[in-house]
Amino acid sequence: MNMKVRLSVMNFLEFAVWGAYLTCMGNYLGVAGLGDKISWFYAIQGIVSIFMPTLMGIVADKYIQPQRLLGLCHLLAGGFMLGCWWMGIGAGFGNELEDKSLFIALYTLSVAFFMPTIALTNTTAFTILKMNGLDTVKDFPPIRVLGTVGFIATMWFVNCAVWDDGSFMMTLTDNPHKFQYTYMQFFVSGLLSIVLFLYCNTLPECRLEKKAGKVSLVESLGLNAFKLFKRKQMALFFIFSALLGMCLQVTNGFAGPFLTSFNASSDPAIADSFAADNATLLTSISQISEAFCILLIPFFLKRYGIKVVMLMSMFAWVFRFGFFGIGHPTMPGVIFFILSCVVYGVAFDFFNVSGGIFVDQECEPSIKASAQGLFMMMTNGIGATIGTLSAGEVVNAFCSWEGGYLVGEWQTCWYVFAAFALVVGVSFALVFKPEKKPIENITH
Repeated sequence: MNMKVRLSVMNFLEFAVWGAYLTCMGNYLGVAGLGDKISWFYAIQGIVSIFMPTLMGIVADKYIQPQRLLGLCHLLAGGFMLGCWWMGIGAGFGNELEDKSLFIALYTLSVAFFMPTIALTNTTAFTILKMNGLDTVKDFPPIRVLGTVGFIATMWFVNCAVWDDGSFMMTLTDNPHKFQYTYMQFFVSGLLSIVLFLYCNTLPECRLEKKAGKVSLVESLGLNAFKLFKRKQMALFFIFSALLGMCLQVTNGFAGPFLTSFNASSDPAIADSFAADNATLLTSISQISEAFCILLIPFFLKRYGIKVVMLMSMFAWVFRFGFFGIGHPTMPGVIFFILSCVVYGVAFDFFNVSGGIFVDQECEPSIKASAQGLFMMMTNGIGATIGTLSAGEVVNAFCSWEGGYLVGEWQTCWYVFAAFALVVGVSFALVFKPEKKPIENITH
C-alpha cells in the first residue's frame, strides 16, 4: 500500500477515536448523573495535556520507537475507555452510574494516554515521510485532513446509531438509545483505539536516533522555552494564547447539551426539530469547516500577516458563541446554528495553526520543539483547563438538569462567552505589535 495512504489511515483512526465522544459526551453524562461535572471531564483533557505529551515525547525520543509507543498508548487508552463502557452496561440505559468516582478515574486514565498520541501521530508521520524521501510540508497536510474526516465520520455514526433491545439501526429521529445519549460512544472509541494499536504494529520502524552531547533535564522537559518570556512580544503572545485557549473546549463540552435541551420544549415543532434531535450531526459542520480552513491559512498569512490572521480567529470566536445565543432550532433561527459551525473553522484553525507557524518563525532552532510544546501547554493545557471550568460555573449558574436535559438561560451563557472573546480580541489588537524586522535569537 502507498505510504501516504497508510499514514492517512493512521490519522483517520487517530481522530476517529476522539470524535466518537468528544462533542457528545455531555449528553450521556447528564443521563448518568454527572451533568454538573461536564466541565471537569473536558478540563481533565487540558490538565493531562500539561505534562503527559512531554513525558511520552521523552520516552519516544530515547526509549521506545514512536509508532510502537503510539500503539501502546492506544492500547491503554482503549482499554480504560472500554472500562467506562462496561460500567455503563452495568448501570443500564438511562440510569445513573453507581460508582461515579471509578468512572471518572477510568476516563481520566484513558484521556491521559490518549492526549500524547496526537503528537506521537505527527512524529510518526513526519519520520516515515522523511524515511521515504517525501516532502513533509507538501505531503503532510492532505494526510492530516484525513484525521478531521475520521473525527467527522465517528461523530455522524454516534449521532445516528441506535442499539435498542439487542437490535442495531441508524436513525435521524430522537431516540433515548442513540449512541450520543448512551455509553455506547465509549465502546466505539475504545474499539477503534484497539484497532489502531494493531495497525501501528504494521507501520515501518522509526528508529531512535542518539543525540550528540548531553541534554540537561531542563532541556528534556522543554523548560528552556520559558526564556521566551524575556521578550515582551512573545510573553504577550503566550498570555493571549492562554486567554484564547479558554474558548477551545467550551462548545465541545456544552454545544451538545444546549442543542438537545430543545427536546424538552412543550412545542412539538421545537422538540422534534432536526437540530434538537441531531446535535452531534449538526455540530460536525464545525469539523468540516475546519478541514477547509486549514487550506486557507497560507493565503491569508501571506496577504495579511500574523496579527490580522490571529485577530480574525479571535473575533470568529465572538461570532461562534454569539450565533449560538441568537439561534433557534426552527427556521430561520437554525441558520445561525449553522453559521456558528461554519465560523468555527476560522476560530480554531486561524489561531492554532498560524500561532504554531509564528512560534516556529520567532524561535531559534535549538528551542523550536520546546517552544511548540509551550504553545500547546498554554492553549490546550492551562487555557483550556481554566476556560472549561469557568464555563462550567457559568452554565451551572444559569442552567440545571431537568428530565435528562440541561435547560435554563442558555442565551445568557453564550453572550457571556462571546463578551469574553470580544474583550480578548480588542485587547490583543491594542497591545500586540509584531516586530517587522528579523528578531535576534535568544541565546541566554
